[in-house]
Amino acid sequence: MSQPLMHAADVGYSPPTTTSLTTSKAGLATSPAAAPALLRASGLTLIGKQLSGKHSRAEVLRDIDFALLPGRTLGLVGESGAGKSMIGRVIARQLPDNFEVQQGRLEFDGADLLRMPPEQHRALLGRKIAFIPQEPMTALNPVMTIGEQFAEHLQRLGVPKSLCRERSIEALAEVLLPDPVAVLGKYAFQLSGGMCQRVMIAMAFAGDPALVISDEATTALDVSTQAHIVTLIRGLQQRRGTGVIFVTHDLGLASHVCDDLVVLYAGEVVERGPAKIVSTRSLHPYTRALQRANPQLTGPRRQLPPLPGHMPGITDFAALPGCRFQPRCAVATESCCRPVALRDANVPQVQHSLRCVHGAAAPDPLQQPDTRAVMADGPLQSEAPFLRIHNLNKIFQQRGWRRGKDVQAVKNISFDIAPGEFVGIVGESGSGKSTLGRMIMGLETPSSGQVLLNDQRLGDSDAEWQRRISSIQMIFQDPRSALNPRRRVASLLTQSMENRPAMRNDRELRARELVASIGLAPDMLARFPSQMSGGQRQRVNIGRALCDVPQLLVADEIVSGLDVSVQAQILNLLLQLRQQHKVALLLISHDLAVVRYLCSRVLVMHRGEVVESGPTETVFAAPAHVYTRQLLAAVPPSDPFARWPQSA
Repeated sequence: MSQPLMHAADVGYSPPTTTSLTTSKAGLATSPAAAPALLRASGLTLIGKQLSGKHSRAEVLRDIDFALLPGRTLGLVGESGAGKSMIGRVIARQLPDNFEVQQGRLEFDGADLLRMPPEQHRALLGRKIAFIPQEPMTALNPVMTIGEQFAEHLQRLGVPKSLCRERSIEALAEVLLPDPVAVLGKYAFQLSGGMCQRVMIAMAFAGDPALVISDEATTALDVSTQAHIVTLIRGLQQRRGTGVIFVTHDLGLASHVCDDLVVLYAGEVVERGPAKIVSTRSLHPYTRALQRANPQLTGPRRQLPPLPGHMPGITDFAALPGCRFQPRCAVATESCCRPVALRDANVPQVQHSLRCVHGAAAPDPLQQPDTRAVMADGPLQSEAPFLRIHNLNKIFQQRGWRRGKDVQAVKNISFDIAPGEFVGIVGESGSGKSTLGRMIMGLETPSSGQVLLNDQRLGDSDAEWQRRISSIQMIFQDPRSALNPRRRVASLLTQSMENRPAMRNDRELRARELVASIGLAPDMLARFPSQMSGGQRQRVNIGRALCDVPQLLVADEIVSGLDVSVQAQILNLLLQLRQQHKVALLLISHDLAVVRYLCSRVLVMHRGEVVESGPTETVFAAPAHVYTRQLLAAVPPSDPFARWPQSA
């Protein structure tokens, strides 16, 4: 069944009547076609040469076209490997070796960035063009304090040294960092990932740039801080006319943040148009698949239909002369093997384009999986809890010049978990979620309280540690750093068996069982982590934790950095493992929709305390505590026409 076109009247779209930016009744920012663009890409094609593999040459970016007007936000959406960040690297002239722009233009404020002298281009960076990187922990210098790095940045922008401290404090306060004066004296490793990201956002806007390129800038942030940052960027745009390129894999977030969307797949633009139209009446099968792979906070809970396969690598691009999405597309035909240009979708009064041989009338069998209900809530059987947390507390003692200002990260927390039960813990960064999980795992020592496993208290001795890890395993957030890059997958999956000589002969068999249970092909056993995608590495991370079939998995933000398509695969895999092995899960997450999809019960933490708990559907549908209501209000609504954030 094809998806109907969205006409202008369906969304209350009004064509512009003046030469300035206008806003339609539905909230769609519009602009005249003749308005000068702040940044324009025309026929941009990036070539990779001397590549390893069968094909040594590939078009990494192919025929990229888009325009960004001053004061507007352009979203670049797609999975990892789609080419989103590569466009930013072209703008910054920071391409990998053997990569070069073959053709096309990239104009900033009327001047071609690709052809201007290097000195002129460098002068733009930081002053007129600023970047918010995806990984702030690697972008910040680990041997310099935040204050030293901020001052160095401001002095490069021409701020007198005597004013740098004051300007730094103002910038950090503007991005909602608590105690900015204290932050200036800290190093990056002393801050959380979310705090480091806010430092980078403050540095990006400190120079009042004309263009800001935000590369997954809100991925590591909790929903409250994410909403604040979006409000901040909007305010800066209104006051200064800043243009923003918003790189994200979250199509739902992009529909609220962006004025226009460019959906990328394998280095090509597959769909382009006004953000709210693309998100509500998408025409390309890839865009539709991204929409349905994302869990929702409201409405019926349905099984997530993940995309089959994975994004091709750049060495595979040369073997895909036609539509590069064709190998994964549910509606592909022989005609999809031929090249197709980006064409107008013929939506009245709306500039909506797509790259698909089917055009706007593509069949849509992907709607069918939405009718399947998700697995039942609650424990698989009515059994007594095996893990009990009783009055758990954690106090971090401050030393040095901050002596006496101790921080109580966890306050008097008590709850239990039954076999097969999935429990979620939600709250802002700094609420104590991860500290609680690390105490249960034994990576932090409680200041007081008890962790009871099968009615026996867990202590700190070697014997107690062995008993703990045989029943409780942790799935870490970043599989890239959690997996030894020198071990093959077979060795990683069965790592817990290597110190038991009697079981060494069973390792190969167990590795094959595990790789099958996490949905990977047997040939993956011989690979190293660097030879796998992010989603595949996270599956190995999960499989390693399941080697001894623990009673409980503690999962700390395990899908926050993944594409929605890979996230759907991981979430469905956890539900399957629950059904097969009756494994319980303690899910620590700032994504409330993910918690709703997986967990039957939720604990809401605020400043170290559990302020509300109960069945997930009940807590999210009718929250009793004001903090829970604030968290839910900060989540982008599924309706892109709804106001978000509420303070906007």
